[in-house]
Amino acid sequence: MTATAERVEVPVPVSARHPRRPRRGITARPAALWGRRRAVRLLVARDLKVRYASSALGYLWSVLEPLALAGIYWFVFTQVFTRTVGAEPYIVFLLAGLLPWTWFNGAVTEAARALHTEAKLVRSTNVPREVWVVRVVLSKGVEFLLSLPVLFGFALAFGAPLDWHLVLLLPGAVLMAVLVLGVGLLLAPMVVLVRDLERVVRIALRLGFYATPVIFAVSDVPGRLSAVFALNPLAGVIELNRAGFSTEPVQWSLVGISVSAAAVLLAAGWAVFARLERTVLKEI
Repeated sequence: MTATAERVEVPVPVSARHPRRPRRGITARPAALWGRRRAVRLLVARDLKVRYASSALGYLWSVLEPLALAGIYWFVFTQVFTRTVGAEPYIVFLLAGLLPWTWFNGAVTEAARALHTEAKLVRSTNVPREVWVVRVVLSKGVEFLLSLPVLFGFALAFGAPLDWHLVLLLPGAVLMAVLVLGVGLLLAPMVVLVRDLERVVRIALRLGFYATPVIFAVSDVPGRLSAVFALNPLAGVIELNRAGFSTEPVQWSLVGISVSAAAVLLAAGWAVFARLERTVLKEI
């Protein structure tokens, strides 16, 4: 059975086909989404099943891309050029930045086109339409969690310092989920209305990689430019991800900026999604 066929045959709970009377107020949409959490679980499970069942390598695809990129950057900056950025061991530093970036890149790319890709199901089911963005964020988040053992393996193999800051991986993952959800809710309806925006998103993500402290740290950026890179919402997320593998103190200012940006983006995303939902349903 093809991935397309799987999408058409998603089992939807009876409660999702016959929704309760919606609440009013600013918590109405989050509450409705929480009420359909079983549908979200089914969709996330479907995504992971289709992605892994149709591939011979299965789970390994979750880590092959960041591993390949980490290997390339490690070779270039340690064997070809004299490296002046990052921390030791550099391969662990790279992976701790590449894994969350892979989550962000994949989730934003798929969430942006989620409503268009699942147009038939969006029209035919009564689940909150935010579900189609949430399931992308969570499925990519599960892939991120599944890739963490690889990061720990490299950390142990290369003698990275490990301490209690490893617990910050959890709030880092939650922060990333909120951030990606906000961006996805902003983009998903707009991509339906302006199809060229999907290409713009792909280009922006390619450029955004070099504006994100993945192969370097914010502290490596010279002069006033460091303040500009610190405004990147992903900087704080990556800071939390690297905290347990480094002796450097956590830059909580970066984390604070990321928390603020994630909250603003989530609020804006939900407002834009709610405002454009009816228009989007007419277009798909």
